[in-house]
Amino acid sequence: MPELSIVIPAFNEERRLGKTLDILNAWISAQSFSVEVLVVDDGSRDATVKLVRDFIDAHPSFPLKLLQNPRNSGKGAAVRNGVLASTGDWVLFSDADLSTPIEEYAKLRAAASKSGADLIIGSRAVDRSLVGRHQSFAREAAGRFFNLLMRSATGLKVQDTQCGFKLMRGPIGRRIFSVQKLDGFSFDVEMLVIANQNGHAIAEVPVRWFNADDSKVTLANGLRSFSDLLTIAANRRSGIYKL
Repeated sequence: MPELSIVIPAFNEERRLGKTLDILNAWISAQSFSVEVLVVDDGSRDATVKLVRDFIDAHPSFPLKLLQNPRNSGKGAAVRNGVLASTGDWVLFSDADLSTPIEEYAKLRAAASKSGADLIIGSRAVDRSLVGRHQSFAREAAGRFFNLLMRSATGLKVQDTQCGFKLMRGPIGRRIFSVQKLDGFSFDVEMLVIANQNGHAIAEVPVRWFNADDSKVTLANGLRSFSDLLTIAANRRSGIYKL
């Protein structure tokens, strides 16, 4: 059983994923603990799957596994499938472009040891000086508005739910994702609501972050995320998130 599982959701990532796998391969080689990497292809229409398979063939000692969703279902579905297939004592999920550098894992792990929290989430909002490349003004404003509505709808006190760099204790994370429902970009909020409702402590840690030009978040995705808050609030009241 590895100490750490890294889950990477991937949809049409042939252009960026190769560099990410090279970085992870070098980083893992320098660690004193065992790691597994799970790339979850979410129905890509490009050469993402071939890239991962070729990488596995070329690097037989790299602990890389490929999981495939039968169709494009959304980032939430990809992360959920990866977490449920993981075996690590700890599970980290990260965006395919490593917008948050993998070296920031050390901050999250240290915060877990210090606080005893079960979920440790990277945050761009706690210390905005760590953001190396910002989103557009409109996207940042929309994000802050989303956070205000999220707090009102869910009761969470988290400043940034949408940074794609989150660490959780493996057994707890797998239990949370066994009842997590949403397939889209609001899955982060739902995951944190489930954790909070079941008494699992959450720590928010400032991390370095660099905006990627070709974000997968569209206007339709953004609008759906707002409506998803109502679904999460209703599910929370109904008690279906109780573990």
